[in-house]
Amino acid sequence: MIAFFDSGLGGLSVFSEVRSLLPRYDLAYFADSAFCPYGPKSVSFVRERSLTIGRWLIDQGAQMLVVACNTASSAALEMLRDQLPIPVVGMEPGLKPAVESTRSGRVGILATTGTLSGGRFHKLVERFAGGVEVLTQPCAGWVEQVEAGDLSSDTTRGMVARYVVPLVARGADTLVLGCTHYPFLRPLVSDVAGPGVSIIDTGPAVARQVARLVACHEIAPEQGRIYGWTSGDPADVSPVLRRLVREDMPLAHSTI
Repeated sequence: MIAFFDSGLGGLSVFSEVRSLLPRYDLAYFADSAFCPYGPKSVSFVRERSLTIGRWLIDQGAQMLVVACNTASSAALEMLRDQLPIPVVGMEPGLKPAVESTRSGRVGILATTGTLSGGRFHKLVERFAGGVEVLTQPCAGWVEQVEAGDLSSDTTRGMVARYVVPLVARGADTLVLGCTHYPFLRPLVSDVAGPGVSIIDTGPAVARQVARLVACHEIAPEQGRIYGWTSGDPADVSPVLRRLVREDMPLAHSTI
């Protein structure tokens, strides 16, 4: 079983990419909805939750762990790789492809405060930015809109415009979706940004990395089942989960 976790439902964007590539594998998802969002939380809190969830998922049979959360990857990825006995795949904003595709020399990174303030992101900029100007933008409220299943209302569109329009006005011709929740808002981001702006989502690249590691570690296919747990109330989480996954996915409560 390949296991995923996120502070909430955003990691389902990565889950779905892996599902498309590896349909014969059992996939399990943990939504830490009781503590969503991770972005404003302390690094120590996110590390503790990440390790607790990772260990619990191994107890449920996980053979690989996907940290389907940029904030948790920034805070805890190296620790998880050191302390867990299975392969661990993480997320990072797609700065490298953005730098390669920009024509204006300016790229915008849309992410949480936790991701943008982390050491992993600063190292990423040092490694790949070169002469490209990197404009960063925390997007307060976007995670909550996705968690509520509100992907296209006027309110959500206004929140998207609040952060996207200034980046485009400053000359960014490439925008990076630096949180796994944000691909669910991609249609709005693209529409607000306009046809001359490229949108980068690292979900497909992460799915390809998962597929490579599955082959490398000789993890065998199973029955192609999908299922999940949440630290929140399944009655609240399930309706939005079904809308985002577009498959029937059993969801149980976890007390960890």
